[in-house]
Amino acid sequence: MSESNIKGIMDVTMEKLRTMVDADVITGTPVEVGDITLIPVSKVAFGLATGGSDFPSKSGNQLFGGGGGAGVTVSPIAFIVISNGNVKMLPVYNELSTVEKAINMAPEIIDKAKELFPKKENQEN
Repeated sequence: MSESNIKGIMDVTMEKLRTMVDADVITGTPVEVGDITLIPVSKVAFGLATGGSDFPSKSGNQLFGGGGGAGVTVSPIAFIVISNGNVKMLPVYNELSTVEKAINMAPEIIDKAKELFPKKENQEN
């Protein structure tokens, strides 16, 4: 089997994965709600498969067939909550598996974040 053909398939597959998954996927874009900043944190998992084989040829030329593929799963797991210089981690439970569920929880998360950082009555702005 031609090592360079398999290497080429793996290189292309890994390059495509690199374009899909970067640090911005794991820690998302911060969202500001009043004086609270929420930073989503996600778990990223991926799988990779590559294979190939040489085939006999009547012409004497070596024939190669191969392929590769990958899959990526992104699951929200927590929010980093920043308020008045304090930072806390607010985990997301219930085995969420889709971004839609996290978005639906946004109002609840904002309320919980406000509870974590109560405003002081005499606090100056």
